[in-house]
Amino acid sequence: MPSYICPQDGTRADTTALTWCCPACRGPWDLEFEAAGALSLNSLAGRVNSLWRYEEVLPLSSPTTTLGEGRTPLVPVTGTVSAKLDFLMPTLSFKDRGAVMLAELARRLSPECVVADSSGNAGTAVAAYCARASLPCTVYVPEGTSPKKTEQIRAHGAHLEIVPGDREATAAAARAAADAPGTFYASHVFNPYFLHGTKTYVYELWEDLGGRLPDAIAVPVGNGTLLLGAALATAELHARGLIDRRPALIAVQAENVSPLAAAFRTGAEDLLPEDLLPDGPASPAAATLAEGIAIPRPPRARAILAAVRESGGTFLTVTEEQIRAAQLDLAARGFYVETTGVACWAAVGGWTDRSVVVPLCGAGLKTGLAG
Repeated sequence: MPSYICPQDGTRADTTALTWCCPACRGPWDLEFEAAGALSLNSLAGRVNSLWRYEEVLPLSSPTTTLGEGRTPLVPVTGTVSAKLDFLMPTLSFKDRGAVMLAELARRLSPECVVADSSGNAGTAVAAYCARASLPCTVYVPEGTSPKKTEQIRAHGAHLEIVPGDREATAAAARAAADAPGTFYASHVFNPYFLHGTKTYVYELWEDLGGRLPDAIAVPVGNGTLLLGAALATAELHARGLIDRRPALIAVQAENVSPLAAAFRTGAEDLLPEDLLPDGPASPAAATLAEGIAIPRPPRARAILAAVRESGGTFLTVTEEQIRAAQLDLAARGFYVETTGVACWAAVGGWTDRSVVVPLCGAGLKTGLAG
């Protein structure tokens, strides 16, 4: 049986409880579990064409909440850069990979209600999968969230709470609600089941590339859920001898909201105090077109920084003008991607010295073209 463990102080909790954070330090959980068995390329033939084909390495099995998520195309864009089209997921973003895990776990725990907070995509994904699981759901989003994303949340039947202020204020409101008895907090930040869903992104790369991985994997980083999932997968594949080296993780942030990049450049193991950031306190989400990664104080900052360093990777930042140009450039190549989802293409699309995969992780219909 998997169990929650706090990476900071070792506190444990049973995953059948609705305890959404470590009761001692209020930090996010990690997950301890034993893989059900070995995985090999040959064993995958004929399996279900979704992320559940990697069932041996997932903390849940035999789902009923699935919408067929996963197995998105990997398409070469240049001689060295390929794109994984995660905007083709059921709710049009990569967040489906983790949301299905949270909704399936919640369905088994039968809470009175499910609460989530999001800048948009995670909220739409949780709303959709809760609808699939027949679970009542409330999603908290910051004011200024893309109208198309809030429309999608409502369409799935979730109750929408629009919070005055930024992403941090939204998270605080949701966490206050999550403390109520009988509430399951479907947090893509605090609940590690989400990370074990996003790790399937890399398992798919490994399968599609015939049992290998590119030299580098670029990911946009706000709360770091895709990056930490990628780190989990590369560690698991390497430990089982399924890859002989781990690719560098290239973390991309918007220059206007880049607290992790600032910490990384100073060699810090955690976020810098706000008064030590290069431009003063962290900028609000409104300062960048990349709303999905506009996170001033990500709770898993230490783990994100450590994962990038351990992989031999680095942090890159992109300007608002680079984001605008990258969105148009991808559209001219046939890919209509939202502004957050083009950040990695803006950062590494011109690389020619090594192979790299970028995630196109949200559909352009979610935000429209950048102004």
